[in-house]
Amino acid sequence: MTILSSRADVPTDAPARYAKQLVSHLGRKAPFTEDADGAWTITVGEARGRILVGDGVLTLHVEASDVETLDRLEHALGSHLERFGARAGLTVAWRRDAD
Repeated sequence: MTILSSRADVPTDAPARYAKQLVSHLGRKAPFTEDADGAWTITVGEARGRILVGDGVLTLHVEASDVETLDRLEHALGSHLERFGARAGLTVAWRRDAD
């Protein structure tokens, strides 16, 4: 099975705060797990999204087996982050990995 993936690195002064908001809000729909590296992972069906807090950056990484599912998970993570960070002007630009 081919796994499709994409990534967005979102510069912000408060990456931990936005990660916490995403996990709290989206965790009502599907459970998150905290990984050993401190990242948060949400699994929806066979798709997986990860939220990683870095120094001045919040990284979103999505994996799915088909484009439609990848689109949905990108939208769920990205649109919520943009809404939470609207005052700070956060924008999410996804980069899809080449096959």
